[in-house]
Parts: sequence; C-alpha cells; structure tokens
Amino acid sequence: MQTVLVPASRLARWLQNFETRHGAYTLTQDPFTATAEDGSVARIHGPFGLPVTEVPLVLPELRWGLLVVRKGGFAVAAGTTPTPALRKIGRRHVQGRSKAGGQSQQRFARRRDNQARDAYAAAADHAFRILVQEHPVDSLVCGGDRSAVDAVLADPRLRGLVDKVTAPWLAVPDPNAAILAKAVEDAWSFSVQIEESSPGDLP
Repeated sequence: MQTVLVPASRLARWLQNFETRHGAYTLTQDPFTATAEDGSVARIHGPFGLPVTEVPLVLPELRWGLLVVRKGGFAVAAGTTPTPALRKIGRRHVQGRSKAGGQSQQRFARRRDNQARDAYAAAADHAFRILVQEHPVDSLVCGGDRSAVDAVLADPRLRGLVDKVTAPWLAVPDPNAAILAKAVEDAWSFSVQIEESSPGDLP
C-alpha cells in the first residue's frame, strides 16, 4: 500500500488516470473508495478529516491548524481557508551531536537537551497563542519530528489539541516560509491510500 497526497484541484484528474491504468471503477462510501476492474483500490480521505462523499468535493470553510516542529525550528499556521490567516515561523539553535567522550560528552548532552527544551517551549508558546487563544481550531495537522511534536503538545495549555490531530503526518525538514507554504498545501490535499493488484506505476 502507498499513500499519496492529491490537491483538491487535481483529484478528478487523478481518478481519470486511475481509471485509465486500472479500468472502470465503482465508488463506495465510508471511506470513499474507488475499486477498479482489475481489483486495484484507492481509498480517499479528505483534508483535516473531512468526509468525502463525491468528486469534485466542495471543501467547506473550517477552523484548521498546522503545527510543524523539529529541533531548532517550528512553524504554526491557522485559518479557515487554504490561505493561512495566522502564521509564525521560529528558529532556535540546537547543537548537533558531539564526538567527545566522558564528562565533556555529558555536559554537551545536557546543554543540547536544554536548548531543545527551550526550542519546544517557544513553539508551545506560539502554538498556544495561535491555535488556542487567537484562532481555536477544529482540526490540526502536524509534521516534522514526531518526538518534537509530542514534546510541544505535552504542554498543559495544549492538551485540548491532542484529540484534534488528524492525518496526514507531514514529513518535512526544518521549516521556513517555503516549507510552511508546501505543508499547508499538503494539509489541504486529499490523502489517497492505493492498493494495486497489477504491476505498473501508480496513477
């Protein structure tokens, strides 16, 4: 099985390509699934957990949030349409691993851990401001480093966000403006799980 992210504007075309490669398909619900003549299956999930009932699907406005965290960098965004109304990108210096041994290595590790905690605390502060205070969200997509995101969401002020996290998980590098823009696009894309019964490239 493989999962691909398909922007809403390309979903109808993606299904046409799926049909070209695998034959005519039938549609079923819960989840929205296209089953082709050759047995290949594409399960389609809406962005931010939205149910899919038809294609093209008119995406409603919803209060969404995005949280990307890695050691040394974070990005937070929120809005009601695919264009963020609020966003913040932050960077904190976290040293890389040391090759030194003994007490020097231990001191280095403690300093590195303290720097990471400071970075996560800064990310939590901005996540609380944007995703809880200024723009409470209904659904949240996360990405970056899983342990870093978990550390940020462990902040007591963000407990209410944990149950709002939805697929997809975004594997992204240290965030900057371009990375954040692509992450928002991916968060608003349809997540398609594909099981192919015949050889060939994915649609």
